[in-house]
Amino acid sequence: MSISKSLRIAAATAAVATLALAGCSSSASTEEEAGGLTLADVQEAGVLVVGTEGTYSPFSFHADGGTGELTGYDVEVITAVAEELGVEVQFEETQWDAIFAGLDSGRWDVIANQVSINPERSERYLFSTPYTYSPGVLIVPTDSDIQSFDDLEGATSAQSLTSNWADVATENGATVEGVEGFAQAVELLRTGRVDATINDRLTFLDYQQSQGGGDIGVDIVAETDDVSESAVTLRQGSEDLQAAIDEALATLAADGTLAEISDRYFGEDVSVPQS
Repeated sequence: MSISKSLRIAAATAAVATLALAGCSSSASTEEEAGGLTLADVQEAGVLVVGTEGTYSPFSFHADGGTGELTGYDVEVITAVAEELGVEVQFEETQWDAIFAGLDSGRWDVIANQVSINPERSERYLFSTPYTYSPGVLIVPTDSDIQSFDDLEGATSAQSLTSNWADVATENGATVEGVEGFAQAVELLRTGRVDATINDRLTFLDYQQSQGGGDIGVDIVAETDDVSESAVTLRQGSEDLQAAIDEALATLAADGTLAEISDRYFGEDVSVPQS
C-alpha cells in the first residue's frame, strides 16, 4: 500500500475461505453463490440474519469477559436497523476469514462487523450508508511540541510493526519503536520513551473510554485527510434491501439513536464525519 503524507487508511483484504459455521438465512442456497435479497424477502422471513465475529470489541463481542450476551456498537446499530425494517435480528458468529464466504453463500443476509468500504470490495458487494467514520490520527503526550505529521521528522513513534501505521510514521521521517498494541504505545508516550504514535481515531476513543474517559495524558493533534468508512455489507442484487437499510439508518440518525449508541461506546458521535 502506498501512503503519502496526506495518508490513506488501508482496509484489510478478507480471504474468501470455506465456511465451517453453519447458519440460517432468509436467502436461498448454501451450495452455490446466493442471489440478492429484497426487503420483502427479509420481511417474509421475519428475520434479518447478520454475519459478525462476536470477538471484536467494542464492535461485536460477548459481555462479561466473553461469557455474556452478544453486544457491541455494530450489534446495537444493526439491531436498531432490523427494528426499523420490522423484523427480528439473528446473529451468526464466524471468524473474519469466513465472513464474506458466508455472505456469498447466503448463510447470512448482511455483514455488520466494521467492514470498511474500499474499491476492491465495492466491485463485489453493496454497501449501506456508512455508520462509522474514522480518520487516522497523530497522538502525542499532552503539551508535546509535535503538532503535525510534518513534525515527526527525527521523532520516535511507537507502532505495531505489522500495521500500515508503521509505514506512515516512517514515511513522515520518524524512527519506529515496535510495540505489541495501542496500550503499550500509550504507556511509552506517558513515560517519555517515545514521542508519538499513529493509529485510527476509533482505537484512541475506545482506549480512552476503557480508561474512564477524560484526560489520559495523551492527545490527538492531527488527523488524516482521508477517512475510513464502515457500512453494512450486502450481496450484489440486493439494491432494494440496501435502500431500506439506508432509510433505516437515516431515521436512526435523525432521531438521535446512532449518536446515542456511538456516545456510549466512544464518548462521541462516530456515526457522522467529524467537521
